Amino acid sequence: MEPIVFVAIIGGLILILLIIGAPLKPIRLLGQGIIKIIIGAAFLFFLNMLGNQVGIHVPINLVTSAVAGLLGIPGVAALAAIGYWIV
Repeated sequence: MEPIVFVAIIGGLILILLIIGAPLKPIRLLGQGIIKIIIGAAFLFFLNMLGNQVGIHVPINLVTSAVAGLLGIPGVAALAAIGYWIV
């Protein structure tokens, strides 16, 4: 597909959403959730970087990123504790 056609389709969809209107609350909640998952993945990345010396490794996937992102630092600590003592 030509890039101009692709840009025109995306622009048209944005224009339709602006004219008709989209329910903003679900889109806002989805966006906040995605941002929290990305922040959780960053937390886990830094935990793995620092925990490498101690032997702590928490895999970075959607579930662990969501737990770390939604619960914040206590969630990262809980994942580290589970990874260290249980697994």
